[in-house]
Amino acid sequence: MNQRQTTTFSQALTPVLIFISLLVFGLFVYPKWIGSQALAIEILILLATTCSGLLLFRYGYSWKTIQEHIVKKVGECVPVIMILFSVGVLIASWIMCGTIPMLIYHGIGFINPELLYFYSFLICILFSLLTGTSWGSAGTIGIVMITIGEVYGVNIAMNAAAIVGGSFFGDKMSPLSDTTNIAALASNVKLFDHIQSMIYTTGPSALIAGIAYWVLSTRVPIDGASSPEIIETTLASLKSGFDFNILLLLPLLVVIYGSVTKRSIFLTLLVSSWVALALTILFQEFTLIDIFTSLKSGFSTDMLSLNDAQAATLGILNRGGLYSLIDGIVIAFLVFIFIGTLDVINALNTILKALLRGLHSARTLVSVTLASTLITNLLTSNQYATSFIIGEAFKQKYDELKVHRKTLSRSLEDAGTMMENLFPWTPSGIFMATTLGVSSLDYAPYQFLSLVNIVIAFLFAFLGIALFNKA
Repeated sequence: MNQRQTTTFSQALTPVLIFISLLVFGLFVYPKWIGSQALAIEILILLATTCSGLLLFRYGYSWKTIQEHIVKKVGECVPVIMILFSVGVLIASWIMCGTIPMLIYHGIGFINPELLYFYSFLICILFSLLTGTSWGSAGTIGIVMITIGEVYGVNIAMNAAAIVGGSFFGDKMSPLSDTTNIAALASNVKLFDHIQSMIYTTGPSALIAGIAYWVLSTRVPIDGASSPEIIETTLASLKSGFDFNILLLLPLLVVIYGSVTKRSIFLTLLVSSWVALALTILFQEFTLIDIFTSLKSGFSTDMLSLNDAQAATLGILNRGGLYSLIDGIVIAFLVFIFIGTLDVINALNTILKALLRGLHSARTLVSVTLASTLITNLLTSNQYATSFIIGEAFKQKYDELKVHRKTLSRSLEDAGTMMENLFPWTPSGIFMATTLGVSSLDYAPYQFLSLVNIVIAFLFAFLGIALFNKA
C-alpha cells in the first residue's frame, strides 16, 4: 500500500504507547529495579522504531512508503545536527583562543562560590534575554559557568540545572527568541500579547527557582576541590597557558550580534569560531596541528607547556571538538527515524482529533492543551512542529469557548519549550546534556524553572486563573 489509509485511534496510539513504555522502562523502571545504570537510549529508540515499522507492515504499508516518510522526517533533523557540530567547534575554538579561559579566570575572582548556583541561573537569564537563544547561552556563557563550578567542586548536576533553567527563561521570554515568535505565529496572536501572557506563569516560576538556587547555594556543601591552593594553582595555570586581552571578547560579541540581528544560529556559531581561530593565531602559541586536532577531537591540555600539577588543574578545559557531540547526533537521528514512522499513519493528528471531542469548558481545554503539547513535543522532538500542530488543532476550539488565544500560545511554551530540555531524547535535552556534560536525567530534578512552571500552568488551568476569556 503506497497511499495513506484512514487510521483508527487505536492504530495511531499503539506505536506511541510502545515508544513511551520502552523509554519509561529503560530509563526509569529498570535502573531502580535492578539498581544499575539506565539502558542505552539509542537502543530503546531503535526497538521502538522496529516495533512501529512492524505495525505499519501489519497495517498494509510497503517499505517504500515507510522509507519515504522516514527520509523526509530525517531531513528535518539536519539543522539540529548542523548546530550540534558547530557548537563542538565553537567550544574548542573559544578555548584555544583564550575566550573561555579568560572568562573563567575573571569569573573565579568575581563570583562568590557560595552562591554559584544562583549566579549561574541569573547570568544565564541575562544572557538569554539579550540573545533570545537557550542553545547559544548554554553553549557559551553556560560552558564558562559549568567550568567555574568544576573548579570550585560544586554539585555539577545542580549547576547544570541552574544554567539550563536560566538559558530557557530568555528563550521563552525574549522577543528575539525563535520559539517565542513561532508560538505567537502558530496561535495568531501578537508577539507582546503572547509575552505578557507568559509573565503570569513564568514570572512566579523564575522567582521561586531563583530563591531555590540561592538556598541550594548556601545549604549544599562544596567539596575539597575549592581549597585555596587549588584555586591559586588554577588561576596561575590559566594565566600561564594563555595570553589574555580585551580582543578575546570578540567571539562572544559575534554571538550576541548574530542573535540580536536574527542571523542563523549555525552560521553565527561558525563565524564566531573562525574569529576565535584568527585570535588563536594572533595571540596564542598553538601549532596548526594543535588547532586542527582541537577542532576535530577537542582541546587537550597536552597542547600547553605546563607542569603536571598545572595540567591537572586545567583538565576542566579538555572539551569541545567536532566529534564531542556525536552521541547526541546519533540520538537525534534515531528519534527522527521513529517520528517518520508515525507520520506514515498521521498518528499525532489522529490522536489530537480524538482528544478535542467533548471539550466544553475553558479549564479543561487549557489542561488538555498543556498535556497535548507536552506529549506531542516529546514525540516529535520539534517545538516548531508542535506549536503549529497544536496551534492549528486547538485555536478554533479556543474561539468557540471564548478563551483568548494568547492562553493557547502561552500553553505551547509552558508545556513545550520549557519542558523539552528535561528529556534525553529531545534536541534540547540532547544539546544541554552533551554541551554541559551532564545527563538531562541527572539535572532534571534540580531544573526548578521548568518544573515549577508546568505545575503553575496546570494549577492556573484547574483554577481558571489567567485564562483571559475573550468577550
